[in-house]
Amino acid sequence: MTKDTDHLGRPIVVVTGMGVITSLGQGQADNWKALTSGVSGIRRISRFPIEGLRTTIAGTVDFVPVEELSAPALSQRLAELVIEEAVAESGIGRVGDFPGPLLLALPPVEMEWAQRFALAAASGANDTVTYDDLIRAAGSGSFEPWYRRFLFSSVGENLAERFGTKGLPIATSTACASGGTAIQLGVEAIRRGETDAALVVGTDASVNAESLIRFSLLSALSTRNEPPSSASRPFSKDREGFVMAEGAGALVLESLASARSRGATVLGVVQGCGEVADGFHRTRSSPDGKPIIACMRNALADAGLAPEDVGYINAHGTGTPENDKMEWVGVSAVFGERAGSIPMSSNKSMIGHSLTAAGTVEAIFTVLTIRNGLLPPTINYDIPDPLLPVDCVPNVARAASVRHAISNSFGFGGQNVCLVLGAA
Repeated sequence: MTKDTDHLGRPIVVVTGMGVITSLGQGQADNWKALTSGVSGIRRISRFPIEGLRTTIAGTVDFVPVEELSAPALSQRLAELVIEEAVAESGIGRVGDFPGPLLLALPPVEMEWAQRFALAAASGANDTVTYDDLIRAAGSGSFEPWYRRFLFSSVGENLAERFGTKGLPIATSTACASGGTAIQLGVEAIRRGETDAALVVGTDASVNAESLIRFSLLSALSTRNEPPSSASRPFSKDREGFVMAEGAGALVLESLASARSRGATVLGVVQGCGEVADGFHRTRSSPDGKPIIACMRNALADAGLAPEDVGYINAHGTGTPENDKMEWVGVSAVFGERAGSIPMSSNKSMIGHSLTAAGTVEAIFTVLTIRNGLLPPTINYDIPDPLLPVDCVPNVARAASVRHAISNSFGFGGQNVCLVLGAA
């Protein structure tokens, strides 16, 4: 890169630090080694009873302890760990003094069954606990820590205070595209000249009984419980659902001028962002694929690139019958005759679907793919689907030189974000 602005005269946005944690392990090194070795992080659920459930597996992060387990508590702890790794790699600011805003992708926050049962017990009711009983118990003043913990803003505010980010933290939830949305917000803030740096985080620890049952009732989850490692099967003919997972990813984004001025190592470039919401259905994407097609085209136009410039696609690739089909419809429309020859693998075959965190985690893996010249495989690809002639890098990693790549995130309700990432 010889100049600091892009084809539209905007500041070039680069990545100078990354941190990641998934069901495969903690940190870039462990995750990358496992991911490119085709290792699965999917395991049998042990944190709550699973008897009678159709799905009994998930990509849980059980190796990170929290004092009182809940989705917001574990989500916050995962975020802390990946921020520490990203900021240390970037070498930006000082401990507790990050020179920019926090943009956070966070799952919906609600009180969970353990707290509900405790609240019911404290109500003093004997046989039947009414809503009024719960309200009186909650108003007793004994549950203020829970009140603060289960506010949607609690995770962002705690992280902002700990790491010294500037301004109010912005927490967003756009379903499975949330991580991509957070990255886009950071890119736009730097392009507008509002900041030279931004801390972008996606975190999700939503594997609890209620969330699992909700997705199961939608018939969205894989029920291939044995062995757990074989459950996630993106693009395969026998795919039948996604696997819930947990994880977090953090990226330090900077203007290229800022990174150069402080002698930072540039890990990759966020060249373009595309976002299109279709509003077709509460969970399904539009069957004509137009929003997905427009999303990828918008990202390429934002990057100033043509389809033929793209050498790799990090697929959304959930492993549900409809999602994989719709992604292929979009890719084949955008890339035409090249679609079947562009490598397009799914990290979710190994780590599961980390939901709100997926966009940030997979963007980090895409940057690592470009930097290391190695394409992660799609494992469990045993039975090709003749309707999806995808080069999914089946089962074994592949060496390849990639200059420009797309990372796709397509969420429930038609929330679609595509990122174009490039070599440093």
